[in-house]
Amino acid sequence: MIYSLQGELVHWEQGLAVVECGGVGYACRTTMNTLAKIRDLDEVKLYTYLHITENSLDLFGFADNSELSSFKQLISVSGVGPKAALSILSDITPSKLALCITTGDSKTLTKSPGIGAKIAQRIVLELKDKVAKEQKFSSAELASAPMASGNNVSEAMIALQTLGFSPAQCGTALSGADPNASVEELIKYGLKNLA
Repeated sequence: MIYSLQGELVHWEQGLAVVECGGVGYACRTTMNTLAKIRDLDEVKLYTYLHITENSLDLFGFADNSELSSFKQLISVSGVGPKAALSILSDITPSKLALCITTGDSKTLTKSPGIGAKIAQRIVLELKDKVAKEQKFSSAELASAPMASGNNVSEAMIALQTLGFSPAQCGTALSGADPNASVEELIKYGLKNLA
């Protein structure tokens, strides 16, 4: 397995970076975020993932390990392939992706080309617990993040704020809530976490 490539960036275009190492040019599929970081550099290092299927052998490269890790998580979701994962990671950073998943914000994911509502919801559903264990967000990040796609979470946030809790406290209290729960269930969940 190829863990990383370090060498001269000899060519780049949308979705592709070619890194020459030891006289061999490795074509790596990549995100717009990675290209923005490396395109002005002569020498680059990309963390890689080799994707093998029946008909192809594709190398994917990322400027940092967090983006590679997010890519691997995304393609582990049923129905999400490398192309969809690259689309999402071209639009948002790994930390923003983790925040969207943790807060149940599937709507932000649908803004990426080729990502429909069902796939976005599946990503949130399948990765929520895993990402929540790995990531720790500040109260301010959670409070400023758009919450889950339904209005129930928004209504629960407003209800908790009416009871005197700050938006940051409400965001933290509702961060692990089921986005499909009723307003009453969400309020009970939030109050339990605020106690």
